[in-house]
Order: sequence, then structure tokens, then C-alpha cells
Amino acid sequence: MPGLPYRTLSSYLRAQFHKRVQKIALDAGLSCPHRDSDRLGGCIYCNMKGSGTGALSQGIALKDQIESQMRIMASRYGAEGFIAYFQSFSNTYAPLETLRSIYDTILPFPEIVGLAIGTRPDCIDEEKLDLIGSYADDRLVWIEYGLQSASNKTLKLINRGHTVENFVDAVKLTAHYPFRQCAHVIIGLPGEGMDQYIKTARLISSLPITDIKIHLLYVTRGTPMEDLFLKGKYNPLTLDEYADAVANFIAHVREDIVIQRITGDPHADELIEPKWAVEKGKVRSSIHQALASLGLTQGCMT
Repeated sequence: MPGLPYRTLSSYLRAQFHKRVQKIALDAGLSCPHRDSDRLGGCIYCNMKGSGTGALSQGIALKDQIESQMRIMASRYGAEGFIAYFQSFSNTYAPLETLRSIYDTILPFPEIVGLAIGTRPDCIDEEKLDLIGSYADDRLVWIEYGLQSASNKTLKLINRGHTVENFVDAVKLTAHYPFRQCAHVIIGLPGEGMDQYIKTARLISSLPITDIKIHLLYVTRGTPMEDLFLKGKYNPLTLDEYADAVANFIAHVREDIVIQRITGDPHADELIEPKWAVEKGKVRSSIHQALASLGLTQGCMT
């Protein structure tokens, strides 16, 4: 963990490829079973873009998204390799042949050295895992499962639509395949505090998870979270509270897990609160300061 007291994605990718590799976020135009098949409306913090770009709905084809994002990342960061990240909504929520046609979009691009697929733990099966595994022969592949919390009470409260047990089952099934697994968690969910954050970190550390993304719960326009906030039923964390929570979370995460992110990335025009969430550099610095002041490093409390 050179320079930082936790394992970062950038250092992991540099060690794997010996060059600058960047993720490019792609929108395949898929949806979510929690919105469509069970008609439960989706998670209370999720807006109509599904935490993605909404690029396909704007008429930007996947091939064009890939080419545009690679140009941007090459210019901005000097990237020479790319991870195609299917981010928006649930990217295993489609018939098998539809998924194959989506994932195959990356094949003409030798610069794409990896494939990352974001989805839900209740939206996977062996056929889909077989398909995803077929791309792992000559590129780095991982699947990203949204857990958010190790509390079924919290998952019900946020209208998540799956259980902790669904997540555990999906992770154990996926462990039989030749790719990495990334768990998504959210700090600041309603009714949760430090004890629950640590419980979530411990659950993830007990499973064959290789990567983790830590997100901040922020309130965006047009979501049920906005209604809760405006009615005074939810108060976002302060920056100091968030930094301390993430520092303690990291301390309880197994040392070999790659921590891909430590905060959220809201769009400024959609964000209601907390306003400091858009200051990504300041948030990262506050977390690093909290780790240093508390004397914490990744895995020191496991």
C-alpha cells in the first residue's frame, strides 16, 4: 500500500499492467428488475439514470461511448489501457444473447484490457456467470454487486429489494468463476451508525470478495430520499462524520481487498445535500487525515 494506508485500484492496475489503466463508464441501456419485474420502484436514493451517465438514452451508441471515453481518459490521464465498466442500473438484467451482444462491443478494441459489470446479487445465475467468464481468457474481468449494508432491516428501509443472504449466495456462486468480485457499500444510510458500518465491513471481509467500493449517501433530486430530507426525516452526515466512518470501515476491511473508491461522485446539478460531496479532493483528504489521526490502516482491526 505505497503512500496510503489502504490498497488502491490505481496501484493494483499499475502492478497488473505496468501502464496507466483507467475505467470508462458505459451505459448499455438496461434497467433493473426492482423497477420492472417486481414494480417496487427501485432504491430510495436512485434517480432515473440509475447512478450512470444516461448516455444511451441520449442517442450515444455503445461504440461511440467507448471511443469517446477512451479519448478523454487518454488525454486527461495519459491512459494507455482501459476497463470497460458497464455501470448504469443492472448489467446482467437481460436475456443471455442480449448481454452477449452488449459485452461483445468491447472486442474490437485491443486497448480495453478489462471488463467490469455492475449488477445486483439477485440478478445473476450460472448461465450469465458462464458468459462473463468467457471474457476472462485474455482480459481482467470482475463483477460488481451492490450490497450497501449488512443489515436486512436497512435494506428493507431503503427499498433495496434483496436481502443480505441474496448477496452472500451470489458471492459464493461467483467464487467458482475466474474473475474478481467487487462489493458496493454505502456509508450514511438512514438509521445506521458506526456499529453497522463495521458489521458490513466484517461481513465483506469474511467472504471471497476481492474489491470494494465505499459510497457516501447523498440526496439527489427526484428521489424518495429527497422527500425524506425535505420532511426532516433524514440528516446527511457531516464531512467529519463521514471521514471517521470511512476510516473505521477501512480498518475492519481485510488487508488484501482492493479499495476501489472511498467516496461518492454526485453530479453537482442533481445534488441537494450534502454540498461538500462534490469536493472529491477535500473528501479524500479528510478521510486520509482521519486515518492518520486515528492511527488506522486497512485491516488493522480485523
